[in-house]
Amino acid sequence: MSENEPRRDGVEDDAGTPADGRVAPAPATERATGESAPEDGSAAPAEDGAGAGRSKRKVRTRKQKILRRTALGAAVLLLATGAGAAGLYYDIMGGIDQKDAKAQLGTDRPKKLNKSLNILLLGSDSRAGDNARYAVPGMSGARSDTAILLHLSPNRDQAVGVSFPRDSMVQIPSCRKEKGGTVPAQFGMLNAAFAYAGPTCTWKTLESLTGIHIDHFVQIDFAGFKRMVDALDGVEVCVEKPVNDPRAELYLKAGKQTVKGDDALGYVRARYSLGNGSDLERIERQQKFMASVVDKATSSEILTDPGKTYKFLKAATKSMTTDDELDLAAMRRLAEGLRGMSAGQVRFVTVPVERYAPDPNRVQWNKAAARPLFEAIKHDNDLPAPARPTKPQPALPSPAKVRVTVVDAGADDKLVKRITDQLKRRGFKVAKKAEKAPAGTESRITYAPATEAQASALARIVPNAQLTADANAPKDGVRLIIGKPGVRLAPATIKNINGGVKPGQNLCK
Repeated sequence: MSENEPRRDGVEDDAGTPADGRVAPAPATERATGESAPEDGSAAPAEDGAGAGRSKRKVRTRKQKILRRTALGAAVLLLATGAGAAGLYYDIMGGIDQKDAKAQLGTDRPKKLNKSLNILLLGSDSRAGDNARYAVPGMSGARSDTAILLHLSPNRDQAVGVSFPRDSMVQIPSCRKEKGGTVPAQFGMLNAAFAYAGPTCTWKTLESLTGIHIDHFVQIDFAGFKRMVDALDGVEVCVEKPVNDPRAELYLKAGKQTVKGDDALGYVRARYSLGNGSDLERIERQQKFMASVVDKATSSEILTDPGKTYKFLKAATKSMTTDDELDLAAMRRLAEGLRGMSAGQVRFVTVPVERYAPDPNRVQWNKAAARPLFEAIKHDNDLPAPARPTKPQPALPSPAKVRVTVVDAGADDKLVKRITDQLKRRGFKVAKKAEKAPAGTESRITYAPATEAQASALARIVPNAQLTADANAPKDGVRLIIGKPGVRLAPATIKNINGGVKPGQNLCK
């Protein structure tokens, strides 16, 4: 694939032109990693870049390892086990630059519905400071080379990292700059939000698009990423064929191998020498890399050797920026909650996207497919863990094996149709026509003895319908009787998010 040939997924590296006609800052080139350099030399003011205008205030805070496409959860796990004197914590925290985010976010934000924790992980493509070797002529400032929303469940028993393609065309709200001034609302690429008004603008944009309350942000640059990987003594990856890419300064043999430093950075950022040249393919490769990081962090001596824990955390927190509320106390509480999490409880997924019709070099989110994902994260309820082991319960039938007859008992016609359509979309076998019944004051799920398991499976989805045994109910299915009060469907839970990348998978597949 030639350097000037469009990418196969229709995503290029330039930031595009926002709706107000200004030229947006271009996303990162691939330094030594193979990304085509953008023609546009414009950039956001230096104070908004990740590597420029670092706040002089260094608050004692402790950070975890998450990097631009790397699992924050693993770093917190390390913190939980690497206890040492308070002075060591403060030494680790000293490398973190903190920013006051509250004033820039404003008050019009999604409500926090439970005790889950949502952290925005940002990878900056800044070429300032330690990243000067990756500088590109005519390009300054910084953009969000990576954006991941890491969701940690209320019980800290599972984690989901949701990747957002940087070339997504989205509505960016009005954002306040860190040093004063306001950027007007506009339609443009997601990574332009960071360039215009820093990490809090990306934070504000994703909250407005997903409806999910984000608690904190963590930002890291190229140099910080390399230090973190080196502190792990490298991370295992797998490539199908040898890579010989002078442009990206990336040289890898075929098969499994351990990468460090520039090779690790090149692997997660390369485009044309690995895969099909698309940003979406690169996201999947980065997710596999993060899964490999989690594997290594949870299975190696890093979790049990205080010296190695300290070395890792010291490297992970250098060149890192967070909001000032992510302090030492918050990090310690988080670490304690994550102490028992294993690699198998972590998953990485990508927000569903589709081609952006006006420009084949961009993508847009598939709202219908993305909404259940956002709802699952937003409503992840705080369910208490069982006090002691219980007998395993028989598995309930899958939706495809549950036959449902919807009965209209005085409910609104539009509601009946909506519930019917939603049950079909969730995989239930729903009768073509709804039945009619006298108006009732309650909604019920009626079932015969032989279909009790089907009724229980449906009740999980329709929690406010009363389960009622009925000898006259269908012998091969159940009835959902919707009374005047109507019914509601429970949102999809985090445990029902399918697909994505999980630690422990075969790296070469």
